[in-house]
Amino acid sequence: MPSLTKSQCSVWGEKTFSPRWLVKTRRALGYIPSYLEKDEPCVVCGDKATGYHYRCITCEGCKGFFRRTIQKNLHPAYSCKYDGCCIIDKITRNQCQLCRFKKCIAVGMAMDLVLDDSKRVAKRRLIEENREKRKKEEMVKTLQNRPEPTGSEWELIRMLTEAHRHTNAQGSHWKQKRKFLGELALEAKTAKYPEDIGQSPVAPTSDGDKVDLEAFSEFTKIITPAITRVVDFAKKLPMFSELPCEDQIILLKGCCMEIMSLRAAVRYDPESETLTLSGEMAVKREQLKNGGLGVVSDAIFDLGKSLAQFNLDDTEVALLQAVLLMSSDRSGLTNIDKIEKCQETYLLAFEHYINYRKHNIPHFWPKLLMKVTDLRMIGACHASRFLHMKVECPTELFPPLFLEVFEDQEV
Repeated sequence: MPSLTKSQCSVWGEKTFSPRWLVKTRRALGYIPSYLEKDEPCVVCGDKATGYHYRCITCEGCKGFFRRTIQKNLHPAYSCKYDGCCIIDKITRNQCQLCRFKKCIAVGMAMDLVLDDSKRVAKRRLIEENREKRKKEEMVKTLQNRPEPTGSEWELIRMLTEAHRHTNAQGSHWKQKRKFLGELALEAKTAKYPEDIGQSPVAPTSDGDKVDLEAFSEFTKIITPAITRVVDFAKKLPMFSELPCEDQIILLKGCCMEIMSLRAAVRYDPESETLTLSGEMAVKREQLKNGGLGVVSDAIFDLGKSLAQFNLDDTEVALLQAVLLMSSDRSGLTNIDKIEKCQETYLLAFEHYINYRKHNIPHFWPKLLMKVTDLRMIGACHASRFLHMKVECPTELFPPLFLEVFEDQEV
């Protein structure tokens, strides 16, 4: 191999001491194992080593060169212009592939440790499988270490569950006792106007749709008992009863539609594609929409479909209701701190109960909490929709309690 000229030396010198080149080199080196001594050299070219590669301490450059040579079977094509006598160092290593490869072999780099494509894919798959296995083990360990309800929390959970069961129409027998809206409307119409069967009065809406006044009338028949049950649920909670009457009214007005929507959503039936309202009236999406709720209907049905995969029990529904009830951001509240602490107590008991139930759905707890946001959005949309309903439907169809709860809500 010819000796380097002065100009060549100066070029290498500039590259060696260029700060930009040094930065790139440091980045390329990456992680350096702790078992290497400081600035330990590559046994092939003398550059800074990065670890054991194919049974020798080498730099990243020689490791990559050796791997590519074996994987692509390049060494038979290598040749040397100087009878295989080149000196290999970090300056000359790229000038003669044959001598560099011969030195790799001479210092002990093992060809049999270089994996071909199929072995490399198999190794990568094994590494990935082991990584997933460790993740699952960590997840199981984390779940096992998550706190479950304390004695006082179990008492609170029991109280909330009982409050929900005593105020939830039809309980677990809602499927057997429900009636479909079409049947109810037909019964009512046959009894009152037997000659008008098949005709449904409608009222034009502000957006060009029409409200089915017959369906709206049926909904108003169940709305008063549904609201009353939400009020009864709240009154059974000691923390709620301790609040001033003014705050109780604000909280109830704020959460009433949210809790009624939740109770309907958990009674979504995928077979008939219906929600059961107040435990007795099964309605389809279009019926609920045309009966006055408009786009709010879509949101409640979508929530019902989504909640179906959660398979919530009575306790989880009760805890969700309690969290919705004790929302400290309702406008006009005076005891905000007390309400906030109360909600935190419910949330902590809720999380610990979820840990106890150990659901199989990944990230069950945060996903379930997001449903609180969905329900809050339904409440806000209904407040806006209520203003339209007052314009679209005759005043005499609105029950007094319905007006009392939903009038004067912030939109």
